[in-house]
Parts: sequence; structure tokens; C-alpha cells
Amino acid sequence: MPRPRYKTLLAGLLALLWLGAMLAAFWWFEARYIRSFSEQTALFSGAELRLPAELAGPGPIRLVHFWDPACPCNVGNQQHLAELIEHFGPQGVAFYAVQKPGSSGQLPATLDALQPLAQLAGAAQLPASPAVAIWDKHGELAYFGPYSEGVTCNSSNSFIEPILQALAAGRHVNASNTLAVGCFCEWPAPPSD
Repeated sequence: MPRPRYKTLLAGLLALLWLGAMLAAFWWFEARYIRSFSEQTALFSGAELRLPAELAGPGPIRLVHFWDPACPCNVGNQQHLAELIEHFGPQGVAFYAVQKPGSSGQLPATLDALQPLAQLAGAAQLPASPAVAIWDKHGELAYFGPYSEGVTCNSSNSFIEPILQALAAGRHVNASNTLAVGCFCEWPAPPSD
């Protein structure tokens, strides 16, 4: 009779160890990923943001995607960006990408239409990514901020489609300073010497 009691005790101990390991794994995941980017508030100010000289001035509508390869927020955002490229690329919108300085990574093949740019003037003040800046046909900054508000990004909650549609229709847009709550990863300014 003593042997079944030990088996029960051993099974209970193993179940407790398994439960403890699962809780530790959940707490690690939450601290590493969920708390670091979900529902953060960011203030985007485009006052200092400038296109490189070769892109400045009149031309097509220009969308610049700011991204950090290590940011988990990119997953839904990149699918949405691929849809934007598919819809607005044929309308003449030019798409560019700026990668977080010091990071390494590659955009998915669905985003191969994005032309890489070196760091933009004023991008050091970018508070978080993913983010987007849009210049109108006159070369004026029309929008600077997140793709959407909330943890996920898609065409139903995006700020970008209405802005691109307004610019394509020739309407003036000035939303270069935005405050948003969403899925962001910090994009700290590089340390100054």
C-alpha cells in the first residue's frame, strides 16, 4: 500500500513543478513582450522631420515607414503595409523604409516595393515604431504618427488610408503632430557625443 501513496505524491509534485514552470514562462513572456509594447502612449512631432535632398520638394506622394526589426508590433503592421502598397502604389504613391539605427533585419518579401532610406533628418526624435510619415505632392509633411490606434493595425482602424485618399484627391492634410495609444516599441534617440 505505501507504493501508491508515493506515486500519488510524486505525481502531485510533478504537477506542481509543471504549473510553476508554466507560470514562470508566462511571467517571462509578459515582461519581455507584452508589457514592453502593448498600449503605450506616444507623442509624434514632425516639426524637425525632413526628407533627404534628393526626395524633397514637389513630386509624388511619399510614404516613409519607420520600423524596428526586433519589434513584435510589426507583425500585423507589415501585412497592412503590404495592402497599402498594393492599393496605392499603382496610384503613384512612392514607398520608403527607415530601419532603426543599430538594428539588423530584413523586411518580408511582400514589402520589396519599399525603397530603403538612410536616417532622415529629425528621425532621432521618433518616440516609437512602427510609425509612418507622409509627404504630399508639394513636398510638405502631411502626416507623422502611427498607422493606427490600438494594439493591432489593419485597414479598419488605420489613419493612413483616409490621409492617402485625401492627398490623392488634392485635399490639404496637416497632421504632423499626433498623440496616440497603440502597439509601439521604443525608438530612442542615439546618444549624443
